[in-house]
Amino acid sequence: MTDLITLSPNLILAYTAYVIGTASPGPSNMAIMSVAMNAGRASALTLAAGVIVGSLTWGWLAAFGLATVLATWSQALIVLKVVGGLYLLWLGFKAARSALRKGDLSPQNGALAQSSRAALFTRGAAMHLTNPKAIFVWLSIVSMALPAGAAPGQALPIVIGCNLLGLCVFGGYAILFSTPLARRIYRAIRRGFEGTVAVFFSYAGLKMLFSKLS
Repeated sequence: MTDLITLSPNLILAYTAYVIGTASPGPSNMAIMSVAMNAGRASALTLAAGVIVGSLTWGWLAAFGLATVLATWSQALIVLKVVGGLYLLWLGFKAARSALRKGDLSPQNGALAQSSRAALFTRGAAMHLTNPKAIFVWLSIVSMALPAGAAPGQALPIVIGCNLLGLCVFGGYAILFSTPLARRIYRAIRRGFEGTVAVFFSYAGLKMLFSKLS
């Protein structure tokens, strides 16, 4: 049991990558921001709940499916580390390009804000369940934290920890962006924030590509 809760450097890096990845502006966060600013906190939290359910579903499938593969074929980790590292570098490039872009990138999506609570929840879940990027991000994070030959139980800290962090991030977006102050702050720090994201993803991607498979 002790092995399951040990915070290894790779697990901490995976947690950090997940937080930065989920906190950086993307389709789900931009939609939550839009609903929070146009329809209020309760509607935004409903949308965020759907996003969390979709993310949780992919997280469990990625972690336990990947752990099973690695337990029988450790060479799969080499492929995942290379592909995952390149993908993190791509995310870093996109964040850097966004940081260089001037102007207000705040979302405007009034139509979504007018949806019912059930429709908002379904839309949030669908954003992750129908997005190949979501499962790929999870695979990158899981492969970053799991060692070769990992047992399925070793995936538990990754999934549980990341989903708790996701609950804080997506719920935080819904709460914070229901206030006028948050939107003004976001406009002021967006470019610096995206620049920080670019640096971190570049570091994480290079670490994955050149780390030892142990």
